[in-house]
Amino acid sequence: MAERERTSLSPEAPHANGGSGEHNGSRLPVPVDQDLRRHLPGVEPDRQLDDWGRSERVENAMDKVLYDFMYRYWFRVEVEGIENVPATGGAMLVSNHAGALPPDAPMIAKAIKEEHPHPRPVNITVEHFFKGYPGFSMLVSKVGCVAAHPANVHRLLYDEGQLVLVFPEGRKGTEKLYKNRYRLRRFGRGGFVEAAMRARAPIVPVCVVGAEEAAPIFAHLSPLQKLTGLIYAPLTPTFPHFGLLGMLGYLPAKFRIRFLEPIHFDESGLDEDKSLVQTVAHDVRARIQENVFDMLEQRNSVWFG
Repeated sequence: MAERERTSLSPEAPHANGGSGEHNGSRLPVPVDQDLRRHLPGVEPDRQLDDWGRSERVENAMDKVLYDFMYRYWFRVEVEGIENVPATGGAMLVSNHAGALPPDAPMIAKAIKEEHPHPRPVNITVEHFFKGYPGFSMLVSKVGCVAAHPANVHRLLYDEGQLVLVFPEGRKGTEKLYKNRYRLRRFGRGGFVEAAMRARAPIVPVCVVGAEEAAPIFAHLSPLQKLTGLIYAPLTPTFPHFGLLGMLGYLPAKFRIRFLEPIHFDESGLDEDKSLVQTVAHDVRARIQENVFDMLEQRNSVWFG
């Protein structure tokens, strides 16, 4: 009997009639290997993608094309206190936040990559509303952003021992007008402190000067916001008259980033004390505000430092 031609990736299966190759009535043979996925090659065998969707390929491309130029030549970033960022283990970076499309997060991550003796990746927490923008929502996860949810923060800090960057001001900081620059908004109810206490991870306050002049907001255009459905429609030097790409039209302001001494939480159960949580949140905000004012007094020019 001529050898039967195979048309499947699965191995030959035994048949109900003792393996003679004949079908027993209308019953089909049951394949031995139910999962054929292991026979298929990966779509991109050499790509590097973590559990959070972070792509090393995309991140390196963004770094070479955009971040490196902005860090070295456009913003000319100067860094202080980089040694306060732990070399190992989980830690929460808490920073002030500002700008129409804030450039502070990538510059903080770039500073740790370039200036720290033991460079580490930084996971940037972002608001959930980014999921509503096709394409952009996919990009933010590939460059190291995660949804700002307590479960995500705890896993990153406690289970994986990574660096997490949070902005307690949230949208209140990004919507701040130029006339109110460098005046920190409220830090919410201290959720970031609870997350750090629960994970027993230190909090490293971070102060950024320069973002408010790089992407200033002069007013909010409510009619345009309602018309376009954008989160908010700010009036900046380059938006809306240059279109959506105008949101990336940063002015070449001088950046200064200062990392303060960490605050440690070595005991368990501290997050259950709500008064302590609020006290620590107010203390972190006060330290950042004080150092921001100090950095503003030291600089001679917005553009040259």
